[in-house]
Amino acid sequence: MELNVVHNFIEAGKGEYIYFPSQNNNKLYFAKEGFIKIGYIDEQGNECIKEVIQKGEIFGQITLEKNNSQDEFARAYKTDVSLCAFNVDDFILLLQKKPLMALAFSNQLGKKVRKIETRLVNLLNKNVQSRLINLLLQLIPEKETSNTVAIERFLTHEDIAKLIGSSRQTVTTTLSDLEAQGLISITKNHIKIPDINILKRSATSDS
Repeated sequence: MELNVVHNFIEAGKGEYIYFPSQNNNKLYFAKEGFIKIGYIDEQGNECIKEVIQKGEIFGQITLEKNNSQDEFARAYKTDVSLCAFNVDDFILLLQKKPLMALAFSNQLGKKVRKIETRLVNLLNKNVQSRLINLLLQLIPEKETSNTVAIERFLTHEDIAKLIGSSRQTVTTTLSDLEAQGLISITKNHIKIPDINILKRSATSDS
């Protein structure tokens, strides 16, 4: 109620844009359902993916800076999405009143920064297989406690290639190699990891 969120619920159909470059000034968005693609258009006019937002994540003006133009777009990905939006000013006032919420936001922001740093280090120092494995590990839900997990296949091979700096064909070949090694199992809707610890060790040994 304090954020006036009840008046800012957004429903977007598959493929619809939530905002275009320079349109998300002073706004934060919270993903309730679905996936949101965050990206930009390069000088050649190609769509480049920065990240894919999942349920429960915050995106938009996450630095809480005012009038900080960001050259990125947000687009409903794979399915319809449900989210809510609120102004940065309102959110800052709420954080001042509720320190536990401020701590939770700080933790989520820290995780996002670490994820970006990890991707950068991987691009600079890891081979394709290690980069792909690390991406799969990042896609595991945070609340997952089992050593065996099934990841929903919401990313296309083309999108995976853009996220890890590779080609679609190389991603397809590498996934097949990982399956042949018994590190993953691929079905129509999921990529199953029989043992997360073994997969992590494989990423380290292949870097």
